[in-house]
Amino acid sequence: MIFYKFMQNKFLIRKNNGEQVPFDEKKLRVALYRSGAQTKDVERAVDKVRKLLVDGMSTRKIYQLAYRVLRKQSEYAAGHYRLKKAMMELGPSGYPFEKFVGKLMEAEGYISRVNQNIKGKCVMHEVDVVATRGNEQIMIECKYHSDSTRKSDVKVVLYIHSRFLDVKASWEKENREKQYKGLVVTNTRFSDDAVEYARCSGLFLVSWDYPQSNGLKDRIDRTGLHPITSLSSLKKAEKEYLLDKGIVLCRDMNNNRQLLVEMQIDSKRINKIMHEALEILGK
Repeated sequence: MIFYKFMQNKFLIRKNNGEQVPFDEKKLRVALYRSGAQTKDVERAVDKVRKLLVDGMSTRKIYQLAYRVLRKQSEYAAGHYRLKKAMMELGPSGYPFEKFVGKLMEAEGYISRVNQNIKGKCVMHEVDVVATRGNEQIMIECKYHSDSTRKSDVKVVLYIHSRFLDVKASWEKENREKQYKGLVVTNTRFSDDAVEYARCSGLFLVSWDYPQSNGLKDRIDRTGLHPITSLSSLKKAEKEYLLDKGIVLCRDMNNNRQLLVEMQIDSKRINKIMHEALEILGK
């Protein structure tokens, strides 16, 4: 009876915002394949979910089940699959997220400066990231949320755009030859009216999946930069310690082994952490 109900796709699952929708196996498969998982691992994960699926199960629980299967088979696929949750853990202060965005810009050929005080035409501004490449200079504001259901709305975009215009006026006074842009990056999503205003005003937005094919996830996939919060072998307190020390990328773990020693992590687990970091990087 349960199997028949599954085949008829009548199971309702609960999204993070509380909405109930029919379970869509295709979406789960796409997410698993996008993580780099092999077909056999995808089938194992889907089969696990299929056996345990019940009405009202949360999407979070479903992805946890799939993640456990992937983790047993491939740290690389598991790390990529867990990426969205890992981005939620780049807090609580938000500063690690700013540093991560700065690293992403550097991977795309920019010179980045994080946490800058800049004199606008009218007032001083604390700017999260300033990125420069050739004749292009970008003022970047980072909106970090620990809640995946929370969106950055039009009020946020309006406020940041007004600040950008003040900074831009000051920059143009010093050098009119450069091309100045304003950019807002969030680890969740923007509301529809925020996107509409940005399109109209010329402000650039980047969220988890916006713009299409060039969102935060796409940029991470292209650059290969993964946050240390992707590492399941690190405990929460250990991740927070490393983030406080300015270590935000898996690729930086190898050069900061001493920090793990300082946390009194035994050598066997340190080797496990290092191995997972290399696996996620595909090395």
